Amino acid sequence: TSEGGGGGGGSGGSGGGSTRKEIYTYKAPWTVFSLAWSHRTETDAQFRLAIGSYVEQYSNSVQIIKKKPAPKDPSDPSFSYENQCYVAAEFDHPYPCTKILWSPDVSSGARDLLATSGDYLRLWSMSDDGLGVGTLTAKKEALLNNNKNSEYCAPLTSIAWNETDPNLVGTSSIDTTCTIWDLTAQQAKTQLIAHDREVFDLAWAQGANQKDVFASVGADGSVRMFDLRSLEHSTIIYETEKLEPLLRLEWNKQDPNYLATFQVDSLQTKILDVRLPSTPVAEIGGHQGCINATAWAPHSACHLCTAGDDSQALIWDLSGIPKKKVTDPILAYHADGEINNLQWCAKQPDWISICFSDKLQILRV
Repeated sequence: TSEGGGGGGGSGGSGGGSTRKEIYTYKAPWTVFSLAWSHRTETDAQFRLAIGSYVEQYSNSVQIIKKKPAPKDPSDPSFSYENQCYVAAEFDHPYPCTKILWSPDVSSGARDLLATSGDYLRLWSMSDDGLGVGTLTAKKEALLNNNKNSEYCAPLTSIAWNETDPNLVGTSSIDTTCTIWDLTAQQAKTQLIAHDREVFDLAWAQGANQKDVFASVGADGSVRMFDLRSLEHSTIIYETEKLEPLLRLEWNKQDPNYLATFQVDSLQTKILDVRLPSTPVAEIGGHQGCINATAWAPHSACHLCTAGDDSQALIWDLSGIPKKKVTDPILAYHADGEINNLQWCAKQPDWISICFSDKLQILRV
């Protein structure tokens, strides 16, 4: 398949004509694992993403990838999908990033920040390097560590940035805790034992009146919900039957009642309704290999994308649940390798990014 060619690297479809699919591919010098879309509007680029390497050694990397400005007419046969993405910045990172996030604060004067999790939570700032070619300078702003008494760190498995209050970032760790950080003070606001075993992921509830609520999943097989206003107790929303570990958690971007989660080495995504704890309102299949990532549509309460080891990214319409069983995706894309990660662009919801092997692909849906 062509490198970044339109439609290159896979097949998609839900009917429609023979128009060239808009697909951009960037080939990294290493296996790509973590990725994130920027929330900012770029004057010199159609998109900006951050990607992190997965190399089994101390020395890893983060790259900021920009996609050249949008073509006036992508259907023009002379338009080439080749070489549309370039590295705007690159910096070293100790160990692979388990997650990368851009700051949701895009207010005027706000710093252009990126957060990464690995051995610690780190904050990086981006600034124009003045060369006039779209490249950036990355600077480490902070390393946040709450294990002051120990020479060992407990690796962080995930980060969640509070979109309603961008001063708050949550991290989850293999030491059973979640920590909520105050970025202005650069210190932990609170740390709590969230699970009986490792915590693998956490997510803030969406919505203005939900800004204090977050949930987490972990190796003990439970989904737990917390409220910063009353941390002395949590609510167990769901537990897997044999307490099999839950790997990831995504909160619906439009309807705060719904969450998506999946077990380790599972072919199914579970949809949970916080009003009906203990039983999933839907279980979504469709994959022949284990699921590695899910993403809710930023602009719709009923669309979810799932991706996995079967090289497929599938988009589902969940508007009929729980009454109607969802068996077929409305859109399917087949990549050239096991999909490690997936993100749906909040700013431009027509675009999804996936990573497999050493490739980042940006797909129009």
